[in-house]
Amino acid sequence: MENEFTLAIGPVVIGLSLITTWGIMLAVTLIAWLSTRHLDMLPGSMQTTAEGIVAAIDDAITAVAPEHGRQIMPFIASLWLFLIIANLVGLIPGLHSPTRDLSVTSALAVLVFFSVHWFGIKTQGLKNYLHHYLTPSPILLPFHIISEFTRTLALAIRLFGNMMSLEMAAMLILLVAGFLAPIPILMLHIIEALVQAYIFGMLALIYLAGAIQSQQLNSQE
Repeated sequence: MENEFTLAIGPVVIGLSLITTWGIMLAVTLIAWLSTRHLDMLPGSMQTTAEGIVAAIDDAITAVAPEHGRQIMPFIASLWLFLIIANLVGLIPGLHSPTRDLSVTSALAVLVFFSVHWFGIKTQGLKNYLHHYLTPSPILLPFHIISEFTRTLALAIRLFGNMMSLEMAAMLILLVAGFLAPIPILMLHIIEALVQAYIFGMLALIYLAGAIQSQQLNSQE
């Protein structure tokens, strides 16, 4: 960690995690643009793959929030795609997953935090949305507020801890066993990276759906 690459722009020091994050965002944007630049009725391999990924994400979102899938699809899909690539980029020699950096996972958790309230207010209006925190009793207001911050903290720490421990475990096993067991370690890393991306994205989806749908129930009552 002490020898990690950094980029200094005046007094601002940019670490490898942030540079990798920017690179992943650029890569996702470029791939999305290339996949949708020429859409055909008879799709090629790239368009077929892109459509399959979008359909799978859409099915997952529709299962949780059937009435608001199109509304939250861009955010959840972007989050999932970023997390998958970010978790797997540690397999590239010389790089590490930016999600093993607590500052990156904290930023993602804060983004989810504000997105939950944004979609809730946008869908139900400010008054109806805030009424949720007084239901079923105003006495529970402090507990609702505490739960908002604790689940955001849990999101950040869960992803950071799992990705950090995964990379450390893989490194220790390789140091002990050398390259006698590279394939099992590689498969373990890939599976765990995908699982952690799925869990983070699914929790974000559940929080968004809860913010939207719970307010609908309150307004109907």
